Amino acid sequence: MQNVMAHYHLPGLFEFYELYRAFLPLFREHREYFYDWCDIGSIYGAPADCIWGGGRVGFGDNIPQEVLALMQEYGISARLTFSNSLLREEHLSDKQCNRLCALFNETGGNGVIVHSDLLLEYLKGHYPNLYFVSSTTKVLTDYQQFLDEVNREDFRYVVPDFRLNKVFDKLNTLTNTQKDKVEFLCNECCWFGCTDRQKCYENVSRKNLGENCEDYHCIAPSGNEGYRFSKAMTNPGFIGVQDIREIYLPMGFSNFKIEGRGLGSAMILEFLLYYMTKPEYQIHVREAIYLDSMLDLF
Repeated sequence: MQNVMAHYHLPGLFEFYELYRAFLPLFREHREYFYDWCDIGSIYGAPADCIWGGGRVGFGDNIPQEVLALMQEYGISARLTFSNSLLREEHLSDKQCNRLCALFNETGGNGVIVHSDLLLEYLKGHYPNLYFVSSTTKVLTDYQQFLDEVNREDFRYVVPDFRLNKVFDKLNTLTNTQKDKVEFLCNECCWFGCTDRQKCYENVSRKNLGENCEDYHCIAPSGNEGYRFSKAMTNPGFIGVQDIREIYLPMGFSNFKIEGRGLGSAMILEFLLYYMTKPEYQIHVREAIYLDSMLDLF
């Protein structure tokens, strides 16, 4: 087996800081609770009111220095989700976003998830210690476009659209170097046949820029139900624990992204339990988190 360790990239760096402050000590001190074939590759997110933000509207008002300190304490890469697709030159001078990049740039080992090439070139010139992730908001459903993205030296990781998750005949032709750069989005709930995904992401980008626009209304079947993990599990692009162990790791893929920045802490906990925690110990993790008086999970 080329890669025996699955690296999870988890949601909610700012949004679920309090949850991770409770979970990470458990992960370190009770490693026997968790699968020995997985670890945390990064935690990603963005605080409220970041105009460079994209994918989801960020929230969370924790002090960035404290958020970064928590990641450093546990040796976890912190990623800023700056995947706004509609940025213009005048947006690059935003003070809040630049302060965050400067802070994350200082310590090294941290990254930025980007969509805009304009922003990418700016960040490369100003914050050389950051690495870059090509965002799934690019909706790379065409395999050749995805392959071209993987071959770009700018990116350490590339997150394809979830509808490429199981084109195994093509994925298996990648070199080991290329496979190391692919980061699969595991738990997408979006309709597999959706043709408006780009419009949905652009709506979020406009909101983060402060533009006055209506909410995007999903027209997909059951689109009004919101996120359901049970529904995500029936998605043809869903990647479950068994898939990771029996298909992706043996093929040489090791990076797996869990979505959920727009959800609540209780749902994120369910992801941590499902993807990382041995079934016989899930009750131990639940109890430890539920009994933490600092957390409001619902």
